[in-house]
Amino acid sequence: MHYPKRLIEVDLPIARISAHARREKSIRHGHISTLHIWWARRPLAACRAVICASLWPDPADPLCPQVFRDAAAQHILAFAQRVYPKGITSEKEQLQKSASEASLTRWEVMAKAGKPLDATDPDALNVLRFALLDFIADFANWDNSTVPAYLETSRALTQAAHEALGGEKGTRPLVADPFAGGGSIPLEALRVGADAFASDLNPVAVLLNKVVLEYIPKYGQKLADEVRKWGAWVKEQAEKELAEFYPKDEDGATPIAYLWARTVTCDSALGGCGAEVPLIRSLWLAKKGERSVALKIVPNKEAKLIEFEIITKATPKDVGNGIAQRGSATCPCCGFTTPVKSVRVQLKQRRGGAADARLFCVVTTKPDVQGRFYRLPTERDLEVVRKASIELERRKSEHTGVLSLVPDEKFTGIEPRRIPLPQYGINGFAEIFTPRQALTLTTLARYVAQLRAEFSDRLESRFARAVQTLLAFAVDRQADYLTSLTVWSTSGEFIAHTFGRQALPIVWEWPECQPFADGSGNFEGALNWVRLVVEYNSVEQVSTGTVNCNSATEHPLADDSVHAMITDPPYYYSIPYSDLSDFFYVWLRRMLAVSDHPELSERLTPKSLEIVQNLPHSEVAHLQKDRNFYETNMELALRECMRITANDAIGLVVFAHSETDAWESLLNALLRAGWQVTASWPIDTERAARVLAVRQSTLASSVHLVCRPRMKDEAGDWRDVLSELPKRIHEWMPRLVSEGVVGADAIFACLGPALEIFSRYSRVEKSNGDPVPLKEYLEHVWAAVSNEAISTIFRDADTSGLEPDARLTAVWLWTIGGGAKPTPEKADEEDVDEADEDAPNAVKVNGFSLEFDAARKIAQGLGIHLEKSDTIVEVKGEKARLLSVAERTQHLFGKNTKETEAKPAKKKKQVTGPIPGMEEAETSAGTTKTTVVDLKAPPPGTTVLDRVHQAMIMFGAQRGELLKRFLVDDGVGTNANFWKLAQALSSLYPPGTDERRWVEGVLTRKKSLGL
Repeated sequence: MHYPKRLIEVDLPIARISAHARREKSIRHGHISTLHIWWARRPLAACRAVICASLWPDPADPLCPQVFRDAAAQHILAFAQRVYPKGITSEKEQLQKSASEASLTRWEVMAKAGKPLDATDPDALNVLRFALLDFIADFANWDNSTVPAYLETSRALTQAAHEALGGEKGTRPLVADPFAGGGSIPLEALRVGADAFASDLNPVAVLLNKVVLEYIPKYGQKLADEVRKWGAWVKEQAEKELAEFYPKDEDGATPIAYLWARTVTCDSALGGCGAEVPLIRSLWLAKKGERSVALKIVPNKEAKLIEFEIITKATPKDVGNGIAQRGSATCPCCGFTTPVKSVRVQLKQRRGGAADARLFCVVTTKPDVQGRFYRLPTERDLEVVRKASIELERRKSEHTGVLSLVPDEKFTGIEPRRIPLPQYGINGFAEIFTPRQALTLTTLARYVAQLRAEFSDRLESRFARAVQTLLAFAVDRQADYLTSLTVWSTSGEFIAHTFGRQALPIVWEWPECQPFADGSGNFEGALNWVRLVVEYNSVEQVSTGTVNCNSATEHPLADDSVHAMITDPPYYYSIPYSDLSDFFYVWLRRMLAVSDHPELSERLTPKSLEIVQNLPHSEVAHLQKDRNFYETNMELALRECMRITANDAIGLVVFAHSETDAWESLLNALLRAGWQVTASWPIDTERAARVLAVRQSTLASSVHLVCRPRMKDEAGDWRDVLSELPKRIHEWMPRLVSEGVVGADAIFACLGPALEIFSRYSRVEKSNGDPVPLKEYLEHVWAAVSNEAISTIFRDADTSGLEPDARLTAVWLWTIGGGAKPTPEKADEEDVDEADEDAPNAVKVNGFSLEFDAARKIAQGLGIHLEKSDTIVEVKGEKARLLSVAERTQHLFGKNTKETEAKPAKKKKQVTGPIPGMEEAETSAGTTKTTVVDLKAPPPGTTVLDRVHQAMIMFGAQRGELLKRFLVDDGVGTNANFWKLAQALSSLYPPGTDERRWVEGVLTRKKSLGL
């Protein structure tokens, strides 16, 4: 490659950028994520950082143009002098407050020097490189994203880099994103002084990008003012029209939420009593600090009615379990449990049961009194609901539009994994809403649609289009909070919106917001969220972006026209973007004119060209997309990216997936398209609360693969590639660990440096001339990573005395993020409904799960056959599970174990009580027995891991004397490898688990026993 390296190909302060990206996930006001729902949107912090590092050359690179070095030295000095000015300035305090300590030291030294670095001195060039990286790290901070000093400096550096690299003077570099989605990448390209071209196949994404890249940069605060003005008009008109359907209470209280539950009949055909049973999972209404409010079930067995009382200062003993558990319903009148199958059949017959659900509680606020109040519904509440239903039917019968009043579009075929609603009779969007919800949303949508006529000559047509689009987004936000799929948060006493997950799950009980009251999910809030995004992003931009609706496989840009291709492509089968976005699309079509937005011309969002893989069970045409479909079309898209990217330009592909198949598909497409990987960086993009169960591998990072167009058609020697691979991984892993990147994140982050070797050639050949497929190479990559992980775990200690089972266990635990703080785990089963914080945490999963292929490759890399390791691993379908220590008891103690009826452990009896943790584990697996260790000590296990686990079980069973004999008399504790492994496991087992507690207990005995 005869082009100067960009900064991102040399270094990146990933730990500091990751910290800003994680923090940004909790920022709301003004963030584009609050403009409109989009899925898997990249944090702006990460986008801003990698775009700067992709556009700016490394000043220390020998090929870097001297003109850029000189300009960079000047701009960085000017910035340092703004941070540490000679006099008092208004921006000094702000700049110093938001900068990191390391950067402050650098800026102070530079400012005091009073002159730019010598851009001809190699040592000074290294200092300049790290100064640029410090600037990038601090610019990633959300607090600095609109600060003039950062904006002006970044834009000056972007312009200087563009012109130094051959760009025509006065022009800007073009950044293209063919999978623009929520708009994070193109927005940040504009922010740092580049031109941005955003395209997407999905019309909802296209509208989002138009707002972010075209409307807001062009109209700024003026747009925010008009949104405020006309939003107030829409609210006033709709509130007046719907006032009778949202009355205040007679005592002056204002209802802010109505709590509903779907119902079924206690199935008399199966032995039930025929009572109407509300599907309420949790009886809690509020659990906020010391405040506790709950429902009390009052069954009337004679009348076969289920009534409620509201109790305050409730305790768990007062409340008990809900009525609906795991999809079934237990009748409080007769105790019969209507099974899941019957619940589904009944709801299917009633199209989901939202229209005839049971109102069981009303949440109110009172004038001059703080807090929420809860009351039972009255006949007046029910009469209002009936009137709303009648009014909706009247409006439907009088409606004459081309589109139905309430969206009657059907789901076009969805995966039960993400949208299980058809299993319950909800086959289209109309059935998601209750009659009053539908009445409210159609009224709001009608007034937004009328704005076109209201604007008339008052607003220029393009500006009017921008205002109307943003108000349509406000209605979309209202729709997100006004469905039968929302959740009442008892800990915060607010409404959690429909898309809390990347799915449309069934919800048994839900809160209906009062959209014109002062409560969560109201229309005033929707308007404010939209307006705040406009205001916050109304900073002066050097240009507006360009947005286009097209498939990534057919890009409209000319050959070699792009200076940086930066994109975040679809994640395999993780998210059904088009099916989910149809929820909003059907409302947008009813508010916005096709003449203004031609991308809204089709009935639903495009499906056939969407580059995703779907699960194989679907019979729907657009879902019959296998791995080959994804890989082939992703290759076409990435070839188009190659076509439009200049030879000396940079590419960057962001990917985050914890399954090896997804990575292999993407990487195959990338390499076949002609891209060469030159660097890779993992950046944390998820809040800690979003990382899934502690006993499963998940990714907190997105891996940013830096690419260049491969310019040479050259074959590589397989032996040379294989000899270089372990060296490269050995160099890279310590850097990852030093940046806090461990586990699955580190494993997938190693794919980048591994591909730097493999992808520099158009093909890699064996000695006989046969080409080496990527899949075969990746097997060797996993082996190299697994072996390097062993060295990392044991800190380069001699591990020759550890058998394969210990090595596999250590790497397995490290892969799931060993030592990470545990997080609550929800069951991911078909019969489980909404993720409700009050529902019992899902069935406790024993062991530690990995995707099977990842587990197989880890084991293979360590020279282990997974299928022959059934004493420590269980394989079921696509999952492999490292057995919990408790589950290994029978294997480890053999004849010295016996099964007895499970009994509660007695606090003082320590000799024959059940092993702590075992009873829960066995019960959750569906058994009623527990394993008890006999008084007779077992023979030491055949491997070090077996012996450590034996000791852990004895400690867990509180068999102190037995453990002493095992460690001292049997000599197990004299083996250094025993303690080496125990020490490693103590840092690998997650905190809060029995395994962590037991192994730490064994380690505490070492010193007391004189070992």
